[in-house]
Amino acid sequence: MEHVAHFLREFLRALKSLLPIVAVVVVFQLAVFRELPHQPLRLVAGLLIVGAGIALFLQGLDLSVFPVGKNLANQFARRGALGLLLPFGFAIGFAAVVAEPALIAVAEQAETASGGRVDGLALRLVIAVSVGLVLVLGILRILRGWPVHRLLVAGYAVVLVATYSAPPEIIGLAYDSGGVTTNIVTVPLVAAIGIGLANSIRGRNVLRDGFGLVALCVMVPMIGVQLYGIWVYRFGEAADATSSAPAEEGPAHSGLELLLGLGEMVRDVLPIVAVVLFFQYAALRRPLPRLARVVVGFAMVVGGLYAFVLGLRTGLFPLGRMMAEQLIAREVPALILLFTLLIGFATTWAEPALVAIGQQAEEAAPAQLSATALRVVVAFGVAVGITAGAYRILVGGPFHSFIMAAYAVALVLALLAPRYIVALAFDLGGVTTSEVTVPLVTALGIGLASATDGRDALIDGFGLIAFASVAPVIAVLVYAMILHRLSRPDQDPKKESS
Repeated sequence: MEHVAHFLREFLRALKSLLPIVAVVVVFQLAVFRELPHQPLRLVAGLLIVGAGIALFLQGLDLSVFPVGKNLANQFARRGALGLLLPFGFAIGFAAVVAEPALIAVAEQAETASGGRVDGLALRLVIAVSVGLVLVLGILRILRGWPVHRLLVAGYAVVLVATYSAPPEIIGLAYDSGGVTTNIVTVPLVAAIGIGLANSIRGRNVLRDGFGLVALCVMVPMIGVQLYGIWVYRFGEAADATSSAPAEEGPAHSGLELLLGLGEMVRDVLPIVAVVLFFQYAALRRPLPRLARVVVGFAMVVGGLYAFVLGLRTGLFPLGRMMAEQLIAREVPALILLFTLLIGFATTWAEPALVAIGQQAEEAAPAQLSATALRVVVAFGVAVGITAGAYRILVGGPFHSFIMAAYAVALVLALLAPRYIVALAFDLGGVTTSEVTVPLVTALGIGLASATDGRDALIDGFGLIAFASVAPVIAVLVYAMILHRLSRPDQDPKKESS
């Protein structure tokens, strides 16, 4: 009964989180298009399925991913088994990313838009290897106590240098790829590892040292994809565009499709399970504690993730794509920008990964941070970022100039903000781009670029996700600086202690 009550609480909380999306859709349909949404029952059904999926997923995380990830990290740290901890970090990072649904979706669109020159599978492997390597670096950072802001400043300096050398066709995709690596499977697991390590090492602070792995997982794939793009566009040859065209969709949600979809979700989670079991039994040679609870938790994660994606595809995504097409057809830029602003806030507010990380941050520093306040600030940042990206597509201008300026602002603020918030701020920038945001925002960007004269779908269509990643970083850093100044008006933020 306790688990049922917990599920119902999470279900109601999820529905409340999804209400802003419904409100935006209804207001635009009635006030702008002056017609009722098509298939309202389908929308309601999709909303309920999404709510159930989020509730199952979050409950499954509490039973499996969080405790298992923290336990493995703690065991390796206590034993001083650096030779096991670093391979574990690489393997779990690679496994969590290579089959990520949002990354698969973006890779397929990139392959199609590039006429086959960008290979979808190769792109996924480049990003997965990048994340695996950066997790090794992130674990070393926690073990050695390296300040995360130094790694971020140095890393983004490399990102910006690579941007000058990369072909324009790959730059937007590279910045977007950093955002799509952090999803509702990867983020909780990576965060659990970081927090587990910080808890197990004397002298480490959970808020300052435990967070930051997600931020590094966003940054390094940008470098990897730009290097891949330099190689492809300098030495590769374009393939036949027809070979990469997406297949026609059949009837929606047949029994076979439902089974295939569930199988895909199992496939997405299975590499993580395999890595966990291998290191638990082969490396540590110890059984999983509370095995039945963990198995049930993983099953709930799979079921919740599947219900979540199914609900989005059933009710919200078709309606979102339809509204994007309607707005573009109206040819009123103000309406497009207003829609991106509102839908950016609404989709971010509903992100399960943001909910999970916000709760972890509040538990780590309850006197300093509020999960609800962080969600509001991050959602506002994403809304402004996506709107700025859409404005760039409408008015033109080189993507790299806009995004490099945004990251330059973020890095300057990282040097000025209280040290305790820097890692968390960059982490929160990564968790905004997950299964809710990525497909909707990517479709909107490509649709805008395709429908606007003088724009290219590959060069201009990608990049909205990048704006959705960097803007909340700036918002959270500014929020923390304001809070710090109000709480300690006589103290310089740069002198703030841990």
